[in-house]
Amino acid sequence: MSVTKPPASGRTAASAAGTEHLAHVVFITAAAALGGFLFGYDSSVINGAVSGIKDRFGVGDNVSWIVASALLGSAVGAALAGRFADRWGRIRVMKIAAALFAVSSVGSALPFSAWDLTFWRVLGGAAIGIASVIAPAYIAEVAPSAHRGRLASFQQLAIVLGIAVSQLVNWAIDKAAGSDVRGELAGLEAWQWMLGACLVPAVVYFVLASVIPESPRFLVSAGRTEEARAVLREVEGGSADTDARIAEIRELIATDHKPRLKDLLGGRFGLLPIVWTGVLLSVFQQLVGINVIFYYSSILWQSVGIDQSSSLLISFSSSIINIVGTLIAIACVDRIGRKPLALIGSVGMALSLGTAAWAFSYASGSGDAVSIPDLQGTVALVAANAFVLFFAMSWGVVVWVMLGEMFPNRLRAAALSLAASAQWIANWVITVSFPRMSTWNLSATYVVYAVFAALSVPFVARFVRETKGRRLEEMG
Repeated sequence: MSVTKPPASGRTAASAAGTEHLAHVVFITAAAALGGFLFGYDSSVINGAVSGIKDRFGVGDNVSWIVASALLGSAVGAALAGRFADRWGRIRVMKIAAALFAVSSVGSALPFSAWDLTFWRVLGGAAIGIASVIAPAYIAEVAPSAHRGRLASFQQLAIVLGIAVSQLVNWAIDKAAGSDVRGELAGLEAWQWMLGACLVPAVVYFVLASVIPESPRFLVSAGRTEEARAVLREVEGGSADTDARIAEIRELIATDHKPRLKDLLGGRFGLLPIVWTGVLLSVFQQLVGINVIFYYSSILWQSVGIDQSSSLLISFSSSIINIVGTLIAIACVDRIGRKPLALIGSVGMALSLGTAAWAFSYASGSGDAVSIPDLQGTVALVAANAFVLFFAMSWGVVVWVMLGEMFPNRLRAAALSLAASAQWIANWVITVSFPRMSTWNLSATYVVYAVFAALSVPFVARFVRETKGRRLEEMG
């Protein structure tokens, strides 16, 4: 019995078509993930501008309220994004987020007082909150199931890339201004250009959001079946059984349970135990002080005697380490499991934070005359970057993976929303408190972060269940 093989040219054509199709899907996903890039960029760009804002408006440690104000906007934006997306569509909400990023960046670059700068930061925060919800939701709904895991990781990778690029841009602007964050460039101070530079990726995001297709799920829910059919062919290939896919989407929409906050209540402490576990995972992720590195690292290094330009370059190097750690986590999270990775990260963070606290205890002097011995300065730098690496390769990715997997279907949406809200609040607390705590005692501040990292070890060991390899329907 002989088997007739297809002509080589036919196989080549099919392979080329498949490659072209996948490239198109990657483009759509990357365009949506640009919201994550702006999330990371706009969150951390304030890092390079902090000392300039303090000096320009004379706000001292109250600059923390300007920095943290974006987090309040983020909480509101995240809370409203889902409703807006269901009402107006994913693409229109992406355009709204892009417009908010653009307006906020221009307003932040041209403030007349600390108060209106705070307002523009809140507006930018709302865009961050929207982007944090709409991009992963859109990617999950558009990506073919065979590639969904890898494509979904674009969002986290885009966030850390946004952080890195913001630090590189800050350093380049500072160098152009003569290593003076208040140096003038074309009539504006360097820190104003830093905040205004976000306009460029915001415009690119708006343009790309205008050319990618709407989510099939939204189109089906809106009764636009033929448009949904066309999008499914576009993202899943011309051979896709669109009738079956549309029927599946309709069934999911019909059985979609929208849990309320009251569904989360129970147990001895007000919430169901699994909900408390998710909330505490979110809180621990922030209480180790990771965002101090991304919001304040420039003034952190300046506070121990390192000059402005060098501090910005160190911040950029930390962002590169953050990217490397994120790639390690993406590669390992499905191999060694979520819980072991979290435990490794917790131990590593506790040790590196404790080492940094020891090194910072050798800082001496005050004001512009602060210094730290060379040995301890080197140890502090290595320890801080080790902390970033351990966080990025574990808690930075693992927490979001576990929050998406650990809750029962009937609770998932509401529980995830509550856990995310707790994370924004904890982030706000750390961001507001750091300048005053570091002024009081920088070494003791890092001891506090190290204690929280250490406490996360028994918490994960005792209360967190492994979710690797378990179907979402098994969670209960």
